Amino acid sequence: MYSAVKRFFITGPQGKSQQSGHFNDSRWWLGLVLVTAIAFAATYLSHVSFIQHLGLSALTIGIVLGIIVGNTLFSRMATHTDVGVDYAKSVLLKAGVVLFGFRITFTQVAGVGWQGLITDIAMLSLTFWLAVQLGKRAFKLDEQTTILIGAGSAICGAAAVMATEPVVKAQAHKVSVAVATVVVFGTLSMFVYPIAQGYLGLSEHAYGIFAGSTIHEVAQVVAAGSAVSPEAANVAVIEKMLRVMMLAPFLVLLSLWQNRKQAKAMNGKATAEQANNDKSNITIPWFALLFIVASGINSSQLVSPDITEQIVHLDGVLLTIAMVALGLRTHIGAIRQAGVKPLLLAGCLFLFLTIGGYGLNLAIAHCL
Repeated sequence: MYSAVKRFFITGPQGKSQQSGHFNDSRWWLGLVLVTAIAFAATYLSHVSFIQHLGLSALTIGIVLGIIVGNTLFSRMATHTDVGVDYAKSVLLKAGVVLFGFRITFTQVAGVGWQGLITDIAMLSLTFWLAVQLGKRAFKLDEQTTILIGAGSAICGAAAVMATEPVVKAQAHKVSVAVATVVVFGTLSMFVYPIAQGYLGLSEHAYGIFAGSTIHEVAQVVAAGSAVSPEAANVAVIEKMLRVMMLAPFLVLLSLWQNRKQAKAMNGKATAEQANNDKSNITIPWFALLFIVASGINSSQLVSPDITEQIVHLDGVLLTIAMVALGLRTHIGAIRQAGVKPLLLAGCLFLFLTIGGYGLNLAIAHCL
C-alpha cells in the first residue's frame, strides 16, 4: 500500500519524483499556505450556528471563498503561489478521496441489508444514465460537465464531483459549475424531504433509506434525517455511506468507459500493435481503489477509534483545501459562459431523485 501511495500521490503520473522540486520551490510552499489559510476560514465558518442550520459544509464554503479570492486578489499573487495551488487541486484531492474511506465500514453496509444495497445501485445507475442522456442529447452540454453533474447527483455531491475531476480531466470552471448545481438542489432537498415525510406514508426506517439513497451530500442527509427522528437519521446516514462506498467502483468503470470511447474514436486509424499499446495504457484511478483499501482497514479495526477520528478530521481538511484551490482557479466569466443549461440538467436529476427515487424505493421494498 505504501508503494502505491508513493507512486500515485508523490511521484506523479509518469512515476518521476517531483518531491524535492516542490520542497525547494517557494511557490509550492506559499501556495499551500494560501489554500490552507482559506480552508481553515471555511472550516471556522462551517461551525457558525446560522451556517450549520443551512447545512452548508466546509467543502461548499471553501469553494465559495476560493472563487471570491480567485476573482479578486489571487491574480496579484498567482505567479508566487500557482505551484502549491495546483498541487492542492490534484494531489491533495486524491489523498482526500483515499482517506474518505475511513468514514465507512463494511458492517455499516450490512446494516441496511439487500434493500438498501439494491436501492443504491439502482439509483446511482439510473441517475447517472439519465444525466448522460439528458446532458448530451437534450441540453447539448459538453461531456465533462455532464459527467461531473451526473456523478455529483448520483453519488455524494461535491466530493464525488471532486473525485471524478481527475478521471475526466475537467477544467476548473466546469467542476465549479457542477458543485454549484449539487449545492443548490441538495440544499433544497434538505428542506423538502422532512416536510414531505408526513405525506409519503413511509416508516422512519423506509424514510431513512429513501433520504440516504437520493439526497446529494452527506451533511444534507444528516440534516434531512435528523429533522424526522434519530432512527431515520441513523438509517439515512448508513444508506448514504453505502452510496459513497460505490464511488470507487464507479470511478474505475468510468475510467474504463473513457478509454473505450477513445479506442473507438481511433478505430481504423491505429495498427494492431498500437491497439495493444492502448489497452496496456488504460488509466486506472488507483486512488479510488485505495479508497476501498482504507474502508477495509477501518472495517477490520486495525486502527484505533481515536486515530480514525483524527484521520477523518484530516480528510475533511484535505478536501476543503482542494475545494479552495479549485475555487482559486475558477473564473466567474467561465461560469457565466456555461449558462443555465447545467442548472436545468441538475434540476431534472433532482426531480428524478425525489419523485423517481420515491417510486423506486417503494417498488424495491415491495419486491423484497
